Amino acid sequence: MAARGSKPEETAPAATVRTQEYDAGVGWDVGQTAPEDAYRALDAAGTGSPTGPVVSSHPGGYARLIVAKGAVVTDGVKRELDAAEADKTEQG
Repeated sequence: MAARGSKPEETAPAATVRTQEYDAGVGWDVGQTAPEDAYRALDAAGTGSPTGPVVSSHPGGYARLIVAKGAVVTDGVKRELDAAEADKTEQG
């Protein structure tokens, strides 16, 4: 029978490997950086409903900034952009 030492075997800690981080890139998908501002006009009748297409500069009157250039596109931003696109295709 082999003799046991009084100290437990010391093992070297496992090497820590950092994951490589990549930029998500520029685009309109979730997690990417918005390439430009995205605004959508609001109904001037006072209902506050979004109308018209998404544009890159303030359309004048009442409008909502959906996302600013250089900001990360979130799920909410993507939903608003998709809703504007759906409205656009329904109208014509």
